[in-house]
Amino acid sequence: MRVPLGVIGIIYEARPNVTVDAAGLCIKSGNATLLRGGSEAFECNQALAALVAQGLAAAGLPQEAVQVLDTTDREAVGALIQATGLVDVIVPRGGKGLIERISKEARVPVIKHLDGICHVYVDASADLQKAIAIADNAKTHRYGTCNTMETLLVHTGIAKPVLQALGTLYAQKGVELRGCEHTRTLLPHAKPATEEDWTTEYLAPVLSIKVVGSLGEAIEHINTYGSHHTDSIVTEHHSNAMRFLREVDSASVMVNASTRFADGFEYGLGAEIGISTDKIHARGPVGLEGLTSQKYVVFGHGEIRE
Repeated sequence: MRVPLGVIGIIYEARPNVTVDAAGLCIKSGNATLLRGGSEAFECNQALAALVAQGLAAAGLPQEAVQVLDTTDREAVGALIQATGLVDVIVPRGGKGLIERISKEARVPVIKHLDGICHVYVDASADLQKAIAIADNAKTHRYGTCNTMETLLVHTGIAKPVLQALGTLYAQKGVELRGCEHTRTLLPHAKPATEEDWTTEYLAPVLSIKVVGSLGEAIEHINTYGSHHTDSIVTEHHSNAMRFLREVDSASVMVNASTRFADGFEYGLGAEIGISTDKIHARGPVGLEGLTSQKYVVFGHGEIRE
């Protein structure tokens, strides 16, 4: 049967909606939670915590099941992530600096993702209209999210029509392009891409582009430089799609769809507590099931093992 993890510490920055989402998910999954929000929304979070406490009391549940720390002191974060025996898991939501610190210093298990270096690979057999629409949406729908495409990979056999169309589209939207040598022969206004570009989460209207010679080269690039978050292939070739799904080592892999769909709400999980690129125990958008573990249940009639 599914069982709660226990006490979940959630550390997040400015967005006070996380206070409500996290409280609701933890209550629904049978967990208690300690919430530490950012200083920017301190008063709002305290007000929301009071309302949650009222709701718990009205439902006959212990008000202490959801607690919002009443301090903005950074030392409180250090205490929370080292509270072994008192806290069962930590979920950090925020900037890279916050998550790096927690990953480095925590003595409590952490559910997290660090970077969102997501890719779209346009295969040689891709439908041109699908490729343009997906590559546009994956990059420009929202720039500052972890499921936004940061690197576009295009097969050399379809590179010219794809990049010429996208080059015009991205230029209209003010997206700065950084490309490999082949890319720059097709898009002369693109800046030269460096090794650092392949490992950069821009969170901005900046896109790196690489022309590749095969599906295998695309998969190797993704597994080498990606962050195991979300990657998509645009193709009309079934075997290529299935190979991509098998061999790309990411929490979400997609065929003919924008990376922007990698989201708990879009996956039908309701609100999400966060996204995990780990493999133990939760991976991808973490909803109710990700906030539980399991135990084996055995019903007997007096049997003994011989």
